[in-house]
Amino acid sequence: MTTVAIGLLGTSLDSGSRKSAERWEKWRPSVALCQQDDLLIDRFELLHPADKLDLAKCVAEDIAVVSPETKVVLRPFDTPNPWDFEHVYSALHEFARAYPFDEEREEYLVHITTGTHVAQICLFLLTESRHFPAKLLQTSPGGRQPAPGTYSIVDLDLSKYDRLASRFGDERRDAVSFLKSGIETRNERFNRLIDRIEQVAVHSREPLLLTGPTGAGKSRLARRIFELKKSRHQVEGEFVEANCATIRGESAMSALFGHVKGSFTGAMRDRPGLLRSAHRGVLFLDEIGELGLDEQAMLLRAIEEKVFFPLGSDREVRSDFQLIAGTNRDLGVMVRERRFRDDLLARINLWTFALPGLRERSEDIEPNLRFELEQFARRERARVTFNREARERFLRFATSADAEWRANFRDLNGAVVRMATLARGGRITTEIVDEEISRLRALWSSSHEDSVLLRFLDDTRIAEIDPFDRVQLEHALHVVLRARSLSDAGRVLFAASRQKRTSTNDADRLRKYLARFGIDALASQHARSG
Repeated sequence: MTTVAIGLLGTSLDSGSRKSAERWEKWRPSVALCQQDDLLIDRFELLHPADKLDLAKCVAEDIAVVSPETKVVLRPFDTPNPWDFEHVYSALHEFARAYPFDEEREEYLVHITTGTHVAQICLFLLTESRHFPAKLLQTSPGGRQPAPGTYSIVDLDLSKYDRLASRFGDERRDAVSFLKSGIETRNERFNRLIDRIEQVAVHSREPLLLTGPTGAGKSRLARRIFELKKSRHQVEGEFVEANCATIRGESAMSALFGHVKGSFTGAMRDRPGLLRSAHRGVLFLDEIGELGLDEQAMLLRAIEEKVFFPLGSDREVRSDFQLIAGTNRDLGVMVRERRFRDDLLARINLWTFALPGLRERSEDIEPNLRFELEQFARRERARVTFNREARERFLRFATSADAEWRANFRDLNGAVVRMATLARGGRITTEIVDEEISRLRALWSSSHEDSVLLRFLDDTRIAEIDPFDRVQLEHALHVVLRARSLSDAGRVLFAASRQKRTSTNDADRLRKYLARFGIDALASQHARSG
């Protein structure tokens, strides 16, 4: 086959005058390419600026001297700015599209030693994408001048590099496993969710919103995301965490944005604030729905512009952080109730990931049980195991409909800690399991009203509902959960009043009632199933 080289004239490296013999005393890559003993170039497509035609002709004549078999084809090639990526890429792309490649008869090499760094990058990209159906050719000077030096050929057909592709696949699997704390989870929905979170976490610095019930693992996942980004050198700062439910009221501004000395009574010294502490790191704001509207407005500006005013200061402070927000509230309902800013929700809602509760991941209880035991052993330096019957009994209960797991993984962690602590000789027996099951049943049934409400609302939201309305809502939820559809539930709940109406839409009426308390998801679920 005919070997064809395609390269750019090196206006500096290839320079030399026909009248000066000194040009033969230096290494010139375009000429040296044709001096290689074991590489015959049959045709050299030499791209050159129009105003460097004399230099291009000089190089062609010198190639004819060292390699008479090589035909040099001079091709004018100009770009407005050889350091502008868009201009150079477009010009090389057009050349590649117009060139009459004949892969059955010719083998192509793209010489990337000459040209600007921008041009070399563009040649690489166009070769990797097969716009140039070629291999890359790199030349370099030898130890002594003017020796022809050496060359190397790189084949960019990555299908030949199975080991390389496998390594990147292993790295991604390791990252996903890291986000799951090494737990071999089996729930398909959760595994797909973590796959997507890994993909977004390592490619984006935009805010992430983690939703899900209390105890679903939002805090642990947020820290894992930070640690993954830290291991990839994507963040330099620290992981700063705050539960917004604990900094409500007047202290929230100071805690988040800091204050200057003397800004209010008791401000004896400057306070940097959480946002400044998270500079170049990750800020995790759990229960972000608990922030006041003023704090929300300042947070929005800090996210968008990376600046904010500490309390009592007239000088802006800059902090470049990535925000991860967590909530167990329906922020859309809170927006409609004017308790959460719609512009802030729009800004943090770019990547939203809803973590399922433990009841929705019953197949993951067994690997998480094993994980919790390993964590206990690491903390207490004491290995604890179940006997076979005890393990089967606990898992049978844990995965049954009777196990409410109101606090999700917090309940599971508590159960494991209690059983492991009571295990004499490091063995959890059926007696210990039976005692723990009884305790969990009592815990979940001690306030049956709240046990139902807590499946959809957190403690703070429940406390905001009048006791009378709480009883009524609890009864409505029981009816909805037993009904086949929202319409069926509405017919039961509105059985008396619907007789007095000329037209009824029980499902819509019930949906609006539940929405008053922020329980849209339940209504939507029954609307689909009904």
